[in-house]
Amino acid sequence: MSTPIRLAFTMGDPAGIGPEIIAKATREMAGLVRAGRAEFIVLGSAAAMAQAEALLKLPATDEQGNAFYRMVDVGPVEAPIVIGQVAAAGGEWAYRAVERATRMVQGGTADAIVTGPLSKEALHLAGHHFEGHTELLAHLTGQRDAVMMLAHGDMRVTHVTTHCALADVPKRITPQRLRRVFDVTLDAMRALGIAQPRVAVAGLNPHCGEGGILGTEDDAVIAPVIQEYAERGLVGPIPGDTVFIKLRARQYDAVVAMFHDQGHIPVKLLGFNVDPNTGKWQAISGVNITLGLPILRTSVDHGTAFDIAGQGIANADSVVEAAEYALRLIAGQRAAAQAAVQTSEGAQA
Repeated sequence: MSTPIRLAFTMGDPAGIGPEIIAKATREMAGLVRAGRAEFIVLGSAAAMAQAEALLKLPATDEQGNAFYRMVDVGPVEAPIVIGQVAAAGGEWAYRAVERATRMVQGGTADAIVTGPLSKEALHLAGHHFEGHTELLAHLTGQRDAVMMLAHGDMRVTHVTTHCALADVPKRITPQRLRRVFDVTLDAMRALGIAQPRVAVAGLNPHCGEGGILGTEDDAVIAPVIQEYAERGLVGPIPGDTVFIKLRARQYDAVVAMFHDQGHIPVKLLGFNVDPNTGKWQAISGVNITLGLPILRTSVDHGTAFDIAGQGIANADSVVEAAEYALRLIAGQRAAAQAAVQTSEGAQA
């Protein structure tokens, strides 16, 4: 039997829906633990987890008496947790969970991190001035050129730029950055079991600049780098208003987007399901994956939802999908490493 993949779940801000959705997700995926395919570790406030489980009336163990996960409390934090409220305490709990999980993966006691939603405002109130998980993880690992991928089913989108002003995007699209994003995108596709990935690159300007009339970046900067990767399965640039339709039609395995909203909007539009009669969310799914770091991190693709925290109604689909992506990526990395060892041993023989 293969070694179980150890996933470290960080609950995010314990005043939000993080504890609730992780409690639901670990029960839903309990079969993976029983089958020996995975081990779950939850990091954050043990009291918040216990409160969420009591609210949901979830059992502490399965029918065989086995725990659904191992709890790692990262406290104490002196200020109390107030469900549904933004506060420094929530930001501190969230930071400590991510910091501990990162050290666990770096130390070999966990294989990947699955992060619950945190509040940027609470994080800043606690004195941790990061724009989000990606920037925090880059700081903790010392790797500054991480790449964000959003995924929902077969919709996979990586981003050349993310959290910056739209006016700053063109100057951040450099040949060096493009090559970095292209490389990690191809690596991720292969880790997901796609031997020959088909990756489309979205244009920056409307109609890819229309021959320079609407901007020169697509012809002058983006297209030449894509040409370097043509034999590796990259095509483009393709106008942003059509490339995602082609991705949804499975003409490609992934798309490289040039900026935050260009990539986020199509994935979230498909992942967030709304009841047309009531206007309320029926389900929220989608995964945020941080690529290009020395550790693997996947995450829910939604926020803390303070407005519904503590009501027992939060949907856990995104946590489950994030965990499944982490399992697939780690399994792919292990398979590639094993194949490399066998190739090396064969060459030595």
